[in-house]
Amino acid sequence: MRSVPTLTHSELALEFSEIFRELEGDELEEVIEKNVPVETLEFFRSYASCSESLPLSEMARDKAPNLMLMGYLLRVLEERLLSPQSFDA
Repeated sequence: MRSVPTLTHSELALEFSEIFRELEGDELEEVIEKNVPVETLEFFRSYASCSESLPLSEMARDKAPNLMLMGYLLRVLEERLLSPQSFDA
């Protein structure tokens, strides 16, 4: 079994955001396609139109779906790091 370095949630999020920032458009699409169910993407998209009534700034409302997507991808990564069999596939 491969040893995975222990990172705090903050360290993992920082590493994830650095890698995420370096992805090209087609690479980002591939990551999303392989890791996010279509229904989840549709929910994030629909959230943008439903967030009009929330007490958020316009900038926060515009970024909310993208932040939700990043949070989802980060959670998928955390789950895979905690589950050794996910690396065997």
